[in-house]
Amino acid sequence: MLSWKQVNDTVCDMDEAQLIAMIDDELRGPKRTTVLVRLHQRYTRTRAARERAELLAAISGTTPPDGRCWLSPQ
Repeated sequence: MLSWKQVNDTVCDMDEAQLIAMIDDELRGPKRTTVLVRLHQRYTRTRAARERAELLAAISGTTPPDGRCWLSPQ
């Protein structure tokens, strides 16, 4: 089991599968609310970046960006 500091230090380097595994482990183990919320926040951000990249790849070259849309995933 990772401490809060260890979770927070490593969560930004995890991919979607690792984050899901960590969420599942936390739900089977200690069930710490703050850790679950942090893992879920990072998971949804990672998933949204992937989905956005997929959407933009599907339409790439169809319309020019208008400057208000950030085209690269974080």
